Amino acid sequence: MMLCLSRRALVLAGLVLTLPAAAQTAETGAALPPGVLTLQAVYGGTGKPVRSGLEWRIFAVQQGTPVQVATSHEVTPTIALPPGEYMIHVAYGLASATKRITMPSGPLTDRLTLSAGGLILRAKLADAPVASQRQAIAVYIPAPNDSEGKLVTNTLKSGEILRLPEGTYHVVSTYAGSNSVVRADLIVTSGRVVEATMNHRAATVTLKLVRQVGGVALANTAWTVQTPGGDVIGEALGAFPTMELAEGEYDVIARNDGREFKDKMKVVSGVNRDHEVVMR
Repeated sequence: MMLCLSRRALVLAGLVLTLPAAAQTAETGAALPPGVLTLQAVYGGTGKPVRSGLEWRIFAVQQGTPVQVATSHEVTPTIALPPGEYMIHVAYGLASATKRITMPSGPLTDRLTLSAGGLILRAKLADAPVASQRQAIAVYIPAPNDSEGKLVTNTLKSGEILRLPEGTYHVVSTYAGSNSVVRADLIVTSGRVVEATMNHRAATVTLKLVRQVGGVALANTAWTVQTPGGDVIGEALGAFPTMELAEGEYDVIARNDGREFKDKMKVVSGVNRDHEVVMR
């Protein structure tokens, strides 16, 4: 039994609480005395038990103030408690539930219901899986008059499960720090894991300023890549700068030794290539 009990007095709002010796036997694995609480979490709507990802906290209620007395990461924890009033809190990722109980002198079994599910996101580029480190994911709760909403997380990794309360979420996937951004609204339902793949359309382009086609790239060249409408997508300095760009058409500007050279460029998804700007 993986039960964590504080070995020091818990102090909150001037109250001091220590567990009696009988309750502390849960740490040593000794036989539990009368007054044992067994807990279980189930998914709302299905009633199926939650089998992983749980964190339990037990609070004793004294004079109306809750004081934490035990924690557990067990799926079905068994905890020795003296009779009294307690608050039971269970967290499942970002979802949670709370229930108040009265602990008798004998055993008690109780369950908490979680209206929660999971979300797993991945990405593809030209039908090939995108490596986790090349995909940035942000998850939002949609809000009125807000294109994205309230941020839930922007640290989720591709293939990881994000446990969430059931509801609708707005997800944003960005490929390799580029302007290739895919958005979607996904519905998380209780007791289910939603898996979604975001399909990006982008490519890697290496820029070169040359005196003639196939010539040597010139060093100390400043680059600007922008949309035909003038929105700057990326800037770089060097003879062979590499950029990740969404599929589409771009204007390329190269500056070297006080001179400026312009060109147009088309990016095709999945086609990585060099683009030469010829000095004219």
